Amino acid sequence: MISASRSSIIRVNIFNTSSNLPLIAAIKNRFFEQRQLNVEVQHTPNSDEQRNGLATGLFEIAHAAVDNAVAMVESDAQDVVIVCGGDAGMNDLMVRSEIKSISDLRGKLLAVDAPNTAYALVAKKILKNHGLIENRDYHVKLAGGTGPRSAAMLANPKLAAGMINPPFSFMMLEKGLKSLGAQFDLLGPYQATGAFVLRSWAFKHSDILQNYLAAYIEGHRYVMNPVNRASTMALIQDKFKLSPAVVDGTYAALMKEGSGLVTDAQFNLPGFKTVLDIRAEMEGMWVGVAQSPDIYLDLSYYAKALAMANQTHRA
Repeated sequence: MISASRSSIIRVNIFNTSSNLPLIAAIKNRFFEQRQLNVEVQHTPNSDEQRNGLATGLFEIAHAAVDNAVAMVESDAQDVVIVCGGDAGMNDLMVRSEIKSISDLRGKLLAVDAPNTAYALVAKKILKNHGLIENRDYHVKLAGGTGPRSAAMLANPKLAAGMINPPFSFMMLEKGLKSLGAQFDLLGPYQATGAFVLRSWAFKHSDILQNYLAAYIEGHRYVMNPVNRASTMALIQDKFKLSPAVVDGTYAALMKEGSGLVTDAQFNLPGFKTVLDIRAEMEGMWVGVAQSPDIYLDLSYYAKALAMANQTHRA
């Protein structure tokens, strides 16, 4: 653990989705506090604001789809590194009730966060696989992160589709919208949520980062332990104020092997290669051939954090 007598303050920026339940569980169960860390959580309305905030030092750690880290490196020339994984992409392609198939999205609007990162690129790839090309067959409209995006789709009948993850996907089902398929089923393995930081900050604060990641791993273990099912579901309910059916669906999605939370927040390298392949194809980057994943990663802090977490036994 950190040897300093006083806690270090860590500002962490997240989207308000169930992907961050391990972080919330780690805070609630004082895993960070026991490692002399005081975590201050910030919520971002969209990925542009999050990326700008990390670059300008408004917070130290971002949790989001790791393609945002790639965008910071490639588009903004920021020296950002991904330091752990989180989940494999629990998104569904949610559509309005009148949409019967992906081909019905021709001439419609696709709701996205930022037009050229993460789940927007995922949606565009899925539509391309079904013969639909942006600006020829459909158009995109900015609608914010998952929460605001789902609310916009519910309020605006012109927004026909969007990639939505739990709990909002289940809330939309209750409101009469439907899913045309899970991202995992439509595209396969994908490295979705992860943590990323400025490389310079990580180098100067390696002990803090390693302790943070160790507590975050413990949060993952807590949430994914079936023994803690009842308390985890209560945490979902307390955070999002959901109906019992939405809580059940959200918990099941988090636990679903392949697309839900990943054991110990491990980084999925094959899934990350998919991220880079999609960016290369959909954005025309790197002459269509993905870069080496190593450019964007520094998992040395995670390796040390995992060893630290293995020395601590949590129920």
